[in-house]
Amino acid sequence: MNAVSFSLLMTGVLLNAGAQLLLKAGTNSVGMFEFSRDNLLPVGWQLATEPHIIGGLGCYLVSVVVWIMALSRVEVSIAYPMLSIGYVVNALAAWYLFGEAVTLTRLTGIGVIIVGVYLVARP
Repeated sequence: MNAVSFSLLMTGVLLNAGAQLLLKAGTNSVGMFEFSRDNLLPVGWQLATEPHIIGGLGCYLVSVVVWIMALSRVEVSIAYPMLSIGYVVNALAAWYLFGEAVTLTRLTGIGVIIVGVYLVARP
């Protein structure tokens, strides 16, 4: 895998991870909600106009374009497992940004993911 292909893959992964973090920040801002007939429009509007959620959806849109570019250069059997790096990024970022727990079990899982991605990406 060359540097351009790797860069496209990692950009796609990071955009996807960023989208998740922005969506979480947006839902934190809106608060817990339930859709019902009475609140469908107010809650839907609140979600549709929340800046973090708009940013997250934008990251998803750009990540799809970048991902398609990456898939034109890399076999899907190598590219798709790379998305697992997003789990690592999100777990650590959620711990830092949102105070979510990163237990020993989660850290062990993150280690397994890293080893797995390394093994899949090897020539």
